[in-house]
This record gives sequence, structure tokens and C-alpha cells, in this order.
Amino acid sequence: MIPPLPDHMLRRLGRTEADADTLRVLVRDQDTRRLVLLRALLDAAGAAPTTVCPPRALDRLHQDWALLERAERADRTAVRTVLLHPLVGPWAQRCLRGLAGPGPVSGPAPDPGLRAGLDHLSALAAAAAIRAGIPFTTRLTAHDGLLPLPTLGALRTARDGSGAVDVGFRDGELTLRDMSAGPPLAAHTHQDGTTGSADPRWLPVLALPAVRHGAGPVPLDDVDPYRTDGRGPRPHGLSTATRLDDHARKTWAGSWAAVAPLLRIGGEHRLTEVAVLLRCLVPLGPPPGSGPAGDSAAHCSGTRREAFGAVLSSRPATPAHFASTLVHELQHTKLAALCALVPLHHEDAEPRHFAPWRPDPRPFDGLLQGAYSHLALADYWQRFALGARRVTHRDLAWAEHARCREQVGAVLPALAGSAALTREGRILVNEMIALYHRLDDCPPPAGHLARAEAYVATTKVIWQQRNGP
Repeated sequence: MIPPLPDHMLRRLGRTEADADTLRVLVRDQDTRRLVLLRALLDAAGAAPTTVCPPRALDRLHQDWALLERAERADRTAVRTVLLHPLVGPWAQRCLRGLAGPGPVSGPAPDPGLRAGLDHLSALAAAAAIRAGIPFTTRLTAHDGLLPLPTLGALRTARDGSGAVDVGFRDGELTLRDMSAGPPLAAHTHQDGTTGSADPRWLPVLALPAVRHGAGPVPLDDVDPYRTDGRGPRPHGLSTATRLDDHARKTWAGSWAAVAPLLRIGGEHRLTEVAVLLRCLVPLGPPPGSGPAGDSAAHCSGTRREAFGAVLSSRPATPAHFASTLVHELQHTKLAALCALVPLHHEDAEPRHFAPWRPDPRPFDGLLQGAYSHLALADYWQRFALGARRVTHRDLAWAEHARCREQVGAVLPALAGSAALTREGRILVNEMIALYHRLDDCPPPAGHLARAEAYVATTKVIWQQRNGP
């Protein structure tokens, strides 16, 4: 979408140390792609058969689009906060798939989730108008007992199914009337973009404070219906999204408050990554198999390429692990955005490579992603160990550093030996190798190193027994 990155930015990215200017190039490209995706959605609705998108639904889409344009004329930044919210990406892509699904009348039945998806644009337009301070009244449709207003919160309706909700907004006051039952709900907006209400039916999105001056708050979004793919538990230890109670919200907020100084121990660039890239956190439940009440030491996290800027995570056990989770996952965000901008390799997608952090064979792209994130973790934990004041913190950091460094060392030959790397990919991998060797300047204590070497060697034996040489 924009010209390729200059070499000095690629080298910074290869060292996992991108500055704010480099990160903003990736962000600008991703934002442009999102706006193009939304326009493509409107065009696809207009081109879809009437069996897929009936005239009445198309008319409503155009009304919603007109409200978005009106709100953008009033406050462009406020509207972009909604449209560039990470979870709008999965919604738009799911709608596009639904609109492109059945062709002829004799074809398969329309996507059953498409109606809810198209209704969601109405909610997006309403949320954008609220943030822009535009007065309006409209009727929205709740699904599965919930009417979300993305980035703001959600109304829990009296019925579990679908139902109409009248929505009005004026002078900072939001009114929602569930047409199935109950009195109107009143909520008010705050200057920081959050909402509040004394009515327990309103489920506000908690905004975690900015990690530093000039950055925006980070929504802890536990109500958006598109925060996961909706297919239940995901493979490789990721759990489903969860809804938070007051105690859980306070725990997340308390842990978040300690994250910024811990990130800074790992280098100012780690704080910059969070400030520039992180747009939302999605809380996950405890990992599968962690026990009925959850295990405080068990943790899972992940990202979604279509949800740029979102990190999905179960509640970290400590602020230090919270910080390392952000370091880890934002490397995936960063590298995925780079791959969308500049091809890094032409390898096929066959899963054949050993990766010490996964039990299954990985495709080359997955190997590159994993090595990149673990290299950043090795760098982060080394800096943490060197800057930690408490012995227990140093021991934890050295153990994590040694394990991550050994894991990266086990896969770098496969990356460096690929003949399918592009010129940009070769620059990136060469810088990764240079950083890997620079970590030797401050080696971990011998005991941690020996345990890490034994861990990776054992992992490889088990992997080969399961998957072959």
C-alpha cells in the first residue's frame, strides 16, 4: 500500500528494535488496508445477489455509511478510533466471506451469521457518532442477548436471542431502550472516551491507562462479539474469550499499572512498541487443562493477523509475565505487518520444520515468526536480568533468557540456509543472527545455560520421535 521500507528500517526491525518512525510506517499501511477493506465490504454488499443481501439490508448499510461520513466530518480522529479498532478487522473479513459465499439461487444457503454481521455495521456507525459527539436516534438489533457498541461497551438485553433496541445520543448522554422488556437505560460518556452507567445491564469496556504520555488508553475488550473466531477452543493451548467480573477487572488493572516500568527495563523500544502498536487487549480464559479453577502459573496468549493491534491473553500470573507477553505477541504483530508490506520469502506452506516451542512441524513462515518473537524475548529477559535488583527476579529472567536464546539458536540455521529468502528477508534474518550473537556479550549463569541446553535437546528428541527426522 506504501513504498517498501528503506534498508535502515529493515535492519532495525531485524534487531527487534524498531523506533517509533519505523513502527508508524507499518501502522499507516495497516490502517490504509483496513479502510480499503471497509470500502470493499460496502461494494461487495451492493454486488451481492438479493438472496444474500436483500434491498432492505443494503439500504440500511448505505444509511449507516452516511452516518459514518457525517461523524467523520465532525471528528475524524474519533471515527478512526472505532473503524481502526482491531476487532473490526475480523468482522469485516467474515462479512466479506458471507457476501461472496452463495452465488446462484440453487447454491448453498446464505451464511447464517451474515445478518448479524451486517447489523454490526449499524452498531459501528452508532459508536463512531457517539465518539464524534453527533446527536442521533436509530434502531439497532441485538444478537445472542447482547447489543455491542464497539470500543464503548454493550447492552445486555432481556432475551438471549435477537431483538430491537432503540438508541439515542445527545450532549454526552446515551439512551438505550430494549424493546423486549425493561425501562430505558441511561449511560454517559467521559472525556477519555469511556462510558459509565449505574444500570447493571450496561457492560462498559474498561480502558487501561496509556503506558506513556502521548499514547492512547488501551481497551480491555471483553464484550465485542468478534474478539475470537467463534469456533470454541483454539489449538495449541489457546482458550476462548471470557467476560470479566469486577474482581478480574481490578486484577488486570493492577497488573497493567506495573507493566510500563518493567517494559522500560527491557529497553525504551519495548515501551515504544506497546505505545504505538497495542490497540486492545482481549482477555482469555485459563488455558485448556489448567484445572477447574485455573492455574495461576498457566498462561496462553496469541494474536490474529486480521485484528492488527490486538493481543489476546489469559490473565498473566505477574506483571513481569504481563510485560513479557506483550513483548512476545507484539513481535508477531510487527512481523505480520512487515510481511504484508514487503515479501520476506517464497517458501511453501508445508509444515516440515522443528521448532522447540511447538510440538508439531512448522511451515517456514511460522518458524520465522516464532524465532523472531523468541529472539526479542531473549533480548528482553537479558536486559531485565541485568537491570533487576532482586535476586529472585534475576534468576527468573536469566532462566527465561537462556531458554529463549537456545530455542532461537536451534532454528536459525534453517532460516539462514533458505534459498527462498527475498533481499529484504535476507537483511532481516542477517540482523536477527547478529543480535543472537550479541547476546553472548552477557552470558547467563552456567547453571541456567546448562538447563536450557538440556531442555532444547530433550524437546528435539521428543519432536523427532513424534514427527520423524
